[in-house]
Amino acid sequence: MAYRGDRGRGGFDRGRGGRGSPIPSNRGRDSPSGIRGGDRGGRGGFDRGRGGRGSPAPSDRGRNSPSGFRGDRGGRGFDRGRGRGFGAPREQGGSVLRLEECHAQILFTKTPLCSVFLENQPATVDARVADDSDKTLVARLRNTQLGNDPDSMPLRPDFGTVGVPIKLRTNFFPVRVPKGPLYEYDVAITPAAGTANRRVKRRIFQLAEQTTAWQHSGMRGTVAHDSSAKLISAHVLAQPLTIKVPYYDDDQPGPPAQGGKEYTLTIKFIQEINTQDLMSYLNGDNQYRNYNTLPVISALNLILAAHPLRSGIKVGQDRYFFRSAAVPRDLGGGLEAWKGFYSSVRPAHRQLMVNVNVCTTAFYTPGNLAVQMLAFRESSFGARMEAFCRGVRVKAIHLGYRKTVKCLAHQNARQYTFPCDELGGRVSVEQYFSRKYKIKLKYPELPLVNVGGQKTNYLPAEVCEILPDQPFRGKLTDEHTANMITVACQPPNVNGNAIANNGLKELGFVNPGPTLSSFGVSIGPDMAVVPGRILPRPGLKYANNVSPAVDDRASWNLRDIRFAAGARLEKWAVLLIGDRGRDEFQGPQDPALRTVIGGFMAMCKKSGISVSNEQPPVVAANLPSQDRSDPLRKSAIATIRESPDANIYEGLKHLCDVYLDVATVCVHVGKIRKEKGQPQYFANVALKVNMKMGGVNHKLDENTGRWLSSEPTMIVGMDVTHPGPGSARGTPSIAAVVASVDNHFAQYPASLEIQESRKEMITNLKEMMVARLQLFRQRSKVLPKRVLVYRDGVSEGQFNIVRLEELPEIVKAFHTFDQPKKPYRPQLTIVICGKRHHTRFYPTERKDAANDGNPKPGTVVDRGVTAVYHFDFFLQAHGGLQGTTKPTHYYVVHDEIGFGSDSLQGLTNALSYMFARATKAVSLVSPAYYADVACERGRCYLRKLLQGQIGDGTTASGSANTNEQDVMREAQALWRSGVSKNLKDTMFYL
Repeated sequence: MAYRGDRGRGGFDRGRGGRGSPIPSNRGRDSPSGIRGGDRGGRGGFDRGRGGRGSPAPSDRGRNSPSGFRGDRGGRGFDRGRGRGFGAPREQGGSVLRLEECHAQILFTKTPLCSVFLENQPATVDARVADDSDKTLVARLRNTQLGNDPDSMPLRPDFGTVGVPIKLRTNFFPVRVPKGPLYEYDVAITPAAGTANRRVKRRIFQLAEQTTAWQHSGMRGTVAHDSSAKLISAHVLAQPLTIKVPYYDDDQPGPPAQGGKEYTLTIKFIQEINTQDLMSYLNGDNQYRNYNTLPVISALNLILAAHPLRSGIKVGQDRYFFRSAAVPRDLGGGLEAWKGFYSSVRPAHRQLMVNVNVCTTAFYTPGNLAVQMLAFRESSFGARMEAFCRGVRVKAIHLGYRKTVKCLAHQNARQYTFPCDELGGRVSVEQYFSRKYKIKLKYPELPLVNVGGQKTNYLPAEVCEILPDQPFRGKLTDEHTANMITVACQPPNVNGNAIANNGLKELGFVNPGPTLSSFGVSIGPDMAVVPGRILPRPGLKYANNVSPAVDDRASWNLRDIRFAAGARLEKWAVLLIGDRGRDEFQGPQDPALRTVIGGFMAMCKKSGISVSNEQPPVVAANLPSQDRSDPLRKSAIATIRESPDANIYEGLKHLCDVYLDVATVCVHVGKIRKEKGQPQYFANVALKVNMKMGGVNHKLDENTGRWLSSEPTMIVGMDVTHPGPGSARGTPSIAAVVASVDNHFAQYPASLEIQESRKEMITNLKEMMVARLQLFRQRSKVLPKRVLVYRDGVSEGQFNIVRLEELPEIVKAFHTFDQPKKPYRPQLTIVICGKRHHTRFYPTERKDAANDGNPKPGTVVDRGVTAVYHFDFFLQAHGGLQGTTKPTHYYVVHDEIGFGSDSLQGLTNALSYMFARATKAVSLVSPAYYADVACERGRCYLRKLLQGQIGDGTTASGSANTNEQDVMREAQALWRSGVSKNLKDTMFYL
């Protein structure tokens, strides 16, 4: 057990940062600094999970969502969750946070009563659902041969009926589909040189729309485009069609008289899109079951984006930010938070809908670049000015031109010299500006910034002004993330009103402009109302068949309760890490430390863990001071070799997991020694210790677990995490496969591997599954007859890839256990778990709402906004801690077990109560959650590369000079052979 005396990430205060962002968040993944905030707290305990799923801490998991907080998904929790949080889609990276599932018996104050969104307005379930036509469709399809098609997704078997029926508003609005057809065109820009920059492309299209050729071709107000390569028209355009565009930047009055750039747009017909086929799909026609909706959905999204693309700023996919939406909030460190809205067209039963949600992301604060760079650096230890300024647009105050910062130089204004005949020879940059422009530099010690293109052009940062309206696409610091949470987390009534009022207005849906009108598209003003149900709570058991009292927030405490199976804590020691914190112990002999150790041992015994009465040895390690030249604190890790700084934590886990083969639990000194709440803290640490030592904290009772125990069943969780913003180019992704080992469904050891960078599918899945099956057979003395896989982190566009690539690898793993004339082929079901969506539900009546106005735990929705044909549902198993709760979307892509809706929904809800380091239901089904946490542990081993460090130097994430093969070799050296032998079959990662 390690005590960290200073800044510990553990304890109740650190989330994960990131799925996407929140948030998540990069779980991608690729979501720079995206926080999703508000409901997913507490993934973790005192050890430190990922970063955004818990308290305010960033993470790298973000999935492509530049610094976007989605405003509804709290941190992962207390251990340091991971970050699928407020912001963007999920990458790993990207500072996305989740505030969510707490740990053991934390005593919460009563949540103040929040108003229910549109509580006093009548809510009538949409007629298309109220008439039960969706039930008729499901019954009809079930009786056709389509239901047995092995090459397609499973059809919905039925709709669920278990639970208390309720009505919910949801942030979906009806879309009137044009009778069509629509016409799709490809746009090529020549010359191509210089058009790789998205800003330049947007400007080219902006100028093209102002030309007479654009108007004469009939495109003004009748086409929508992505400012890149795709254009949708409401009518047929003449062919061939070219538009010549004299180019000039928006800070110039017009094109130069001579010598200016001119681009040519060549617009070529691609296809006619028949919208009536989409209507047939929505209405459930058998022959349209496998109809590809993507072309028409993409076209309609372009049409709906026509207004916000002109009036707002697009960040990531389908997210638009407006200065007018709300006054930007200062985040400190050179950044500010902007409010915006997400908009995406979605198919539903007998109705096309547009999903609208609030989102928040970080923008640069306009001002002097040098001042803001320094503010960013000072905002958090290890924050790099390079990460702040790369890619930012600036105006040079001495000459007035606008440029993009390419990178930082390795020299400052005093060090860098160049020949200047005008000033009589070689001069430094500081001397040049003093003599040439009479500018005395205030920050000559700051690195110069390179604003050149092909040729280097160095400027002092202080002569550059950051231009307004620029999103920050890097990774947020911990402090930015914490501040973003306070901005992004808003209760459901606030978010609901923002969507219904400001959102529809800012997106141009209230008073449609010429583009929507020309296409015949309009948006209904009212949110959809759909039926839902509140599922009954599962039964839980601790030792001696004691059942805890689960409250309305789906949480319980451990007072006077013993673990279902206590482990043995033997040969343990305490590492006291000194990092100059005010709460630190005075050394191994400090009586206060001995009191804390004794209190923790007593709590372990009381909880059912077998601990000897002998005090453990205590070893002290005093860390060297923080040094900006050593942002990874490698010297501190070297000191420990015989700390809440993330680098200390991550380095310690890397050292003990990979090199020393020792299980560890990190705790925060300031929390564990505080008398108030100390028993709860002790109990939370005991939760983790018991699981890491092979114990069982709690089980499902006999009635709830009857189906699971009826036949040998293995529950599997799978996930992949990707490098986030600021990582060295080519940093590998990390895959995790966890699986149950017996009929307690509590222990989930993990297989962890690195693989190709940003590859979503698991490369070595067969061998990882073989390892899980072997351990199941070793512990249970039999192979499972049923295998249920919960696959996390797959986008909708990749559902079929899971079936085509990962499913065959799982089957190959089964065949490894074939015997002569006795093939091994258990029943297999694969369910994809999605948190990277923007669906929210709002109770329509107070009796159906939690105190904070969110849906109650156990709320499930499988009608109205779910798939037309396939087997999916939304489940919010947990109670929210903060903000607007986000349900998880479960989508069945393969089903041999033959689940009905009630059985799978009930089982998934029950497994959400089995997350071992919490005494409450969590927002993601536990096996998938474990895989997520295991991936985050793997990130500790690659922390150097994830922070952009290669060899002994530093590189930027997108540097073309980075040799990806060298990065992979360094990753393999850091990873070694993975987790050591004694730990690999335990829940070391928890």
